[in-house]
This record gives sequence, C-alpha cells and structure tokens, in this order.
Amino acid sequence: MDIAKHIEVNLKIMMGKPVIKGTRITVEAILEKLSAGETLENILEAHPHITKEDIQAALAFAAQSLKGENIYPVAV
Repeated sequence: MDIAKHIEVNLKIMMGKPVIKGTRITVEAILEKLSAGETLENILEAHPHITKEDIQAALAFAAQSLKGENIYPVAV
C-alpha cells in the first residue's frame, strides 16, 4: 500500500499531525475510534468522504511509525 497516497503531514493542517489526505481527520482519531470498538462501517458512515483504504493506510502508517521503537512494559 502506498501510504503517502492516503496520509499527509503538513504543518499547516492540524499542527502537523498525520491526517487523511484532503481532510482534518487525524491518524490518531482513527486509531482512537478503532481502539474504542468502533467498526470500519461506523467510521465510514460518520465520515463519508474517507474510504476503507484511507483507514487501512492510517493503520499502516501507525504500524510503520512504531517499527524500530523499543517498547518496554510498564508495571501497573
């Protein structure tokens, strides 16, 4: 998947957070909605101007962003 076709980072849009191209919908917002249990269908219904591929690109962007990061478990 060509992530750059769907996701953009522009300092003039949402203070430089990655967004779905042509929108102000952040990758962060998509991840929050999915982690809260919203379905793809719910998200697409709420935002009819984005596509399933846009959501998949947001997930791929997040996964790519974490590659190479060291993640350590935190005791609770």
